[in-house]
Amino acid sequence: MVKFPEAEARLFRNIFVCRKCKSKLRAPNLKVVQGKVSCRKCGAKALRPVRRK
Repeated sequence: MVKFPEAEARLFRNIFVCRKCKSKLRAPNLKVVQGKVSCRKCGAKALRPVRRK
């Protein structure tokens, strides 16, 4: 789908989706793994990386 690295970085790097309310947020990978990032909308800490098609 993505043809060049700048677009891939913009669309997929450090972007996560809340498993509860499905909202997207941008955060560093390390903080998400450590559980220091929560969803802005619902406050859940269950996040997953955005899906690549």
